[in-house]
Amino acid sequence: MKSANKRFTQKTIAVVIIVTLLYGAGVTPIAMLFVSGVIFVVFMASRRAQNREVEKIFDFYVSAEAILRDQDRHWYGFEVEEVIEHGEDALDSLPDPPPLHLFTLGALHHLIGNHNATSGYLSRLVEDEYADELHNKVPSTQLRRYVTLLRRIEAEPSMAPQSLGAVRSLERMRRRLASTMLTESRQALKNEATLPQLNQRVDSVIETVASAGPRQPIRELLNDIYHDEPPLT
Repeated sequence: MKSANKRFTQKTIAVVIIVTLLYGAGVTPIAMLFVSGVIFVVFMASRRAQNREVEKIFDFYVSAEAILRDQDRHWYGFEVEEVIEHGEDALDSLPDPPPLHLFTLGALHHLIGNHNATSGYLSRLVEDEYADELHNKVPSTQLRRYVTLLRRIEAEPSMAPQSLGAVRSLERMRRRLASTMLTESRQALKNEATLPQLNQRVDSVIETVASAGPRQPIRELLNDIYHDEPPLT
């Protein structure tokens, strides 16, 4: 039995047990029917909300892939930041986020020059040997829902062709660019760290020159040199 069907069966059994207990306690059939209806509505609403959280991840992939793939469109910074915000909101609901999600966020931050965030996201992928999907053998409920929907989309491409295309494109970028982006971001952070030191050295030189006093104009200097020489006869 698939895990999703197994969980549904467990919840159904729980409802049956609750109804049986209510019947044993002398609750009228109408009241039991009402309670059963409320439980069913709450269950369906909860399940729909959970599915929507997973769907938001794929919506994020579609928006992010369009930006990363077609940079010639000259995206505005606020557009990229809004997509990043959506991705990070979705990330909050995932205790064990998919590696593709981390790469996509890192790539978007790299695009707008946020190298600190880029390094944070991509270092988890490139340097952590356990970041690969094969090492995740105890998934959270949220990750299991994500993988279930991903496999459905892969099995039925017509179900969500945009999402499937975005996932495949981002996976290709991840294989080609993750290490390069991480290296570039770390180099940029290193350059940013050395820039203040360089500025201090330049300021020090300027102060030293300024403290020496104003330089004598070249004409006055020549007059001082030749003022005491006797005229030629």
